[in-house]
Amino acid sequence: MMSSGEQSSQFSGPMRPPLPPPSPNIALGFNKSTFTYDELASATGGFVQSNVIGQGGFGYVHKGVLPNGKEIAVKSLKSGSGQGEREFQAEVDIISRVHHRHLVSLVGYCIAGGQRMLVYEFVPNKTLEYHLHGKGLPVMDWNTRLRIALGSAKGLAYLHEDCHPRIIHRDIKAANILLDNNFEAMVADFGLAKLSTDNHTHVSTRVMGTFGYLAPEYASSGKLTEKSDVFSFGVMLLELITGKRPVDLTNAMEDSLVDWARPLMAQALADGNYNELADANLEKNYNPLEMARMVSCAAASIRHSARKRPKMSQIVRALEGDSSLEDLNEGVKPGQSSIYNSTTTSDYSQSSYNADMKKFRQMALGSQEFPSSEFAGSSSSDSHELRQL
Repeated sequence: MMSSGEQSSQFSGPMRPPLPPPSPNIALGFNKSTFTYDELASATGGFVQSNVIGQGGFGYVHKGVLPNGKEIAVKSLKSGSGQGEREFQAEVDIISRVHHRHLVSLVGYCIAGGQRMLVYEFVPNKTLEYHLHGKGLPVMDWNTRLRIALGSAKGLAYLHEDCHPRIIHRDIKAANILLDNNFEAMVADFGLAKLSTDNHTHVSTRVMGTFGYLAPEYASSGKLTEKSDVFSFGVMLLELITGKRPVDLTNAMEDSLVDWARPLMAQALADGNYNELADANLEKNYNPLEMARMVSCAAASIRHSARKRPKMSQIVRALEGDSSLEDLNEGVKPGQSSIYNSTTTSDYSQSSYNADMKKFRQMALGSQEFPSSEFAGSSSSDSHELRQL
């Protein structure tokens, strides 16, 4: 990863003549716009370090302002991604048609030589990761947590079930959930997600994602479906419930959030007492019925077997209270656990899962790259990006 000095020199460049006025489609704020490098340089003050609002595995994000006053976030992708201009434009063309109140809108893009930039709307209130794990911040109350869970679930359900072709995010995590000033959730960073044109499993040779959130079958074999996102969403629900990070890399893998929470969720759902599982900072100020629904959604989402995890639309209905929790168990055969799939009948066993997670932890600890939220400048110990497996 570049140092701040290297980043600044890359985008500062020589002095340029006065910039021409923006093209009409930019000035009118159309959702699909092509920007020139100079237009984005002007909007971001020359890509100065003081306008950096995030950085991560893909590159840097700068805040900018268009001539019409619209605030934007300009994501400059690292060179050498291997993506051709035609492929990039085709993907942007599809993503630019995606519109949902719980998804960050893509305003436009820029291709300048080998440089690729994505231009998003600016969301002002940082990320779920920042507000949930940041030091010295007010405790996020239960109603806010539930609202964020439901909003992000709706956005992800739209990507999975209402887009054509369907879109698999591949990197659902607290750092990619942006919040507006009303703490409404907006799913970000799906601009380079995987487009799925059929119902078949996609096998990727390049596993992308964040350690602690990766679905075990995707991390181990590259098998990618919408259910990979569902697992990651379940981990994020556990963060909202417990206030804990997905994994503490200083501890043994047995202390990961998923492993720690599984028996506690089973016990809590059996006896209706969620106090040991719930974030102590909530001081027991939560609605038990709403907590039961969120815990049930989290438990179903992190099943070892991908095919037994619910769809995101089922999770939305469960969180809203519009369906029985049994709706989360569609596809689970009678005799198997109503919340957790049986390790004896799972197509991905507990022992295999533990072995793979141990391997991935060793890889993450050995990595020198520590990407943080793409849209918020704070780093976190659990957000190691796995590149090439």
